[in-house]
Amino acid sequence: MGPGRGSSAGSLVAYCLGITNVDPVGYGLLFERFLNPERISMPDMDIDFADDRRDEVIRYVADRYGADRVAHIITFGTMGAKAVIRDVARVMGFRSARRTASRSSCPASRSTSTLDDALEKSPSLAEQVKRDQRVGELGRWRAPSRGAPGTPSVHASAVVISDEPLMERVPLYKDPKRPELITGFAMGPIEKLGLLKMDFLGLRTLTVIADAARLVRESKGIALDPEELPLDDAKAYQMLAEARTFGVFQLESAGMRDALKSLKPTRIQDIIAMVALYRPGPMELIPEFVNRKHGRAPSRTSTRSWSAISRRRTGS
Repeated sequence: MGPGRGSSAGSLVAYCLGITNVDPVGYGLLFERFLNPERISMPDMDIDFADDRRDEVIRYVADRYGADRVAHIITFGTMGAKAVIRDVARVMGFRSARRTASRSSCPASRSTSTLDDALEKSPSLAEQVKRDQRVGELGRWRAPSRGAPGTPSVHASAVVISDEPLMERVPLYKDPKRPELITGFAMGPIEKLGLLKMDFLGLRTLTVIADAARLVRESKGIALDPEELPLDDAKAYQMLAEARTFGVFQLESAGMRDALKSLKPTRIQDIIAMVALYRPGPMELIPEFVNRKHGRAPSRTSTRSWSAISRRRTGS
């Protein structure tokens, strides 16, 4: 399992129960992100599992609470302009080649949400509409596709757990290609009904870590517990400073590797801050953070000493 992330890491109860293993008091995390009076929905807990054992966890939950009380949550893809043209052409009996030509002329951008958008953004499609009467009939279908449900699918991580049989609370959907139950309602209505939604995420990184620990045990006879690894290993930070982070969760993108090269992290708090900053909005503050890290800009005095936290975590 992962150490816990998201808002649940701010809960001391979750830490004491072993759901998370990051001390929220020691790191000054905010409990209000997890639960506060202004939040109507249930607290959100993202629990990470090795991706090759996620199905095993879901089977356990179904056995524990009842197979009729546990289900995956359905999602509905929305039809874009290209999908609308494809389906309308199929219903109208267009030949495959002509249908393919119409589809290839339509922009694939997500902003192209209606046929009007497609005609405006694709001169070649507009020309076909003018030149070919049958293609021109597509132009009469002006209904916006934004929000129109397309092919149903299954949410990548969300699972609903009920205290009574789900068939008494929501409609259920059965995919002939999948064995498990699937709700007929998407995540929004599920939460409004007061049902508990849990996110069971499968991470390849956890599988890699588990495999590495197993290989070390089998080849070296060393029982390696990843949670006991020190957070002050100098060689590890040297690799991070050199951006040798391919395969490292949340640190392997090109932009993040560039940020790590400029930051040259020397402690776990540097990585915490960089992961928090590397997202739309606060990303523009990364250069200032790097300059403060290296003394090129004045640092603000914090009421909580990061060095004290680091000593507490590493036992130094």
